[in-house]
Amino acid sequence: MATKKAFVLRIDPAISEALEKWAEDEFRSTNGQLEYIISNSLKKAGRYPKKLKNSEDNQQIN
Repeated sequence: MATKKAFVLRIDPAISEALEKWAEDEFRSTNGQLEYIISNSLKKAGRYPKKLKNSEDNQQIN
């Protein structure tokens, strides 16, 4: 598994609560939900790193 970078996130408590509920509804951790949202946003904007995209393509084939 790839190494992950940790960082501090300041977020409004109401947004944090909504995010936690959304993550729970989709059976993800809050951190997993944030990664999912960010990845989808990067893909939609055409900014998803090519290195990661190629890695995901290879995993789907196997």
